[in-house]
Amino acid sequence: MTGKSEPLAGIRLLEIDAIGPVPLAAMLLADMGAEIVRIARPPSAGAGDWDDVGGDILHRSRAVVYLDLKKDADREQLLDLVERADGLIEGYRPGVMERLGVGPDVCLARNPRFIFGRMTGWGQSGPLALRAGHDINYLSITGALHAMGERHGPPPVPLNLVGDYGGGAMFLIFGMLSALLAAQRTGQGQVVDACITDGVASLMSLFYAWQPKGLWVDAPESNLLDGAAPFYRCYECADGRHVAVGCLEPKFFAQMVEGLGLSDRQYDQNDRNGWPAMQSDFAAVFLTKARDEWAALFAASDACVTPVLSMEEAPHHAHNEARGTFIRRNGIVQSAPAPRLSLNAGVIGEPSPISIAELIADWS
Repeated sequence: MTGKSEPLAGIRLLEIDAIGPVPLAAMLLADMGAEIVRIARPPSAGAGDWDDVGGDILHRSRAVVYLDLKKDADREQLLDLVERADGLIEGYRPGVMERLGVGPDVCLARNPRFIFGRMTGWGQSGPLALRAGHDINYLSITGALHAMGERHGPPPVPLNLVGDYGGGAMFLIFGMLSALLAAQRTGQGQVVDACITDGVASLMSLFYAWQPKGLWVDAPESNLLDGAAPFYRCYECADGRHVAVGCLEPKFFAQMVEGLGLSDRQYDQNDRNGWPAMQSDFAAVFLTKARDEWAALFAASDACVTPVLSMEEAPHHAHNEARGTFIRRNGIVQSAPAPRLSLNAGVIGEPSPISIAELIADWS
């Protein structure tokens, strides 16, 4: 299933079929060579193959075995795999795996080195642990959602990049790899309680550090990085498309102002009282050219002005093409494995079904 040169080659993990952070975490681990088998319910048990949540991409690089964990025989087959695997990741609410008879205690009894990775929004404990929720809800109780958007109006509905994927999948991966390294050293397995609200709170560390120093105001569109600064925001262009401006450093700011033809204004970049007028000036000038004209004008500078590309456009950007950031497999555009290691490259494999008998024989 994987090549010996891949960085995580030799690690065997089970993925209990799920949505949200779990399949992304499994995809990234599998891209780096971990041998992962997705345990999915048979279609006859009332479950599909999760293709409606990105299975064409998110299920790449790993095999699938169909088991109905409500059946004793299938549950025992899963535990046979637990004995041969290094760990498992799952995304059920707390207690579900225990009720199915395959919770952490059972798995660790079968394999003391086993790492049991649990991915939830609210965590395994706390008053909300058993409640339903989604990305926007998890962001809402960490301070992250409040910090986004415009000053007057409700927070935006963000993509699930910050919660599900940033605070969820990435912290699940970090927890699993940390626990796997510890098991190699100590021979002892453990449970990884990966919680999106915990992860997002960690991602907010910079802003919680700034707030008591007076460097961050607890209100949206009031700070350096939340859209208040005229040199760190997006502007509409003549064709209705947009550019992103991120010239935080004074030397980059000076190049941006020069490119706009406004050098004679003598802006004091960090004078917040002057920000509204500065923003008005920038907005007016950006409206005089189309997005791609501005992109071409700033392409060879450090002004930190870039075009805001659509999903259709992004794979064709010269930088993305040069790095091979996007690839096409089976007619579908998707990301190449990341990050890139100098000695061990990630490899994308095809999703494929495998029988439980074949898998147990392979892992014996």
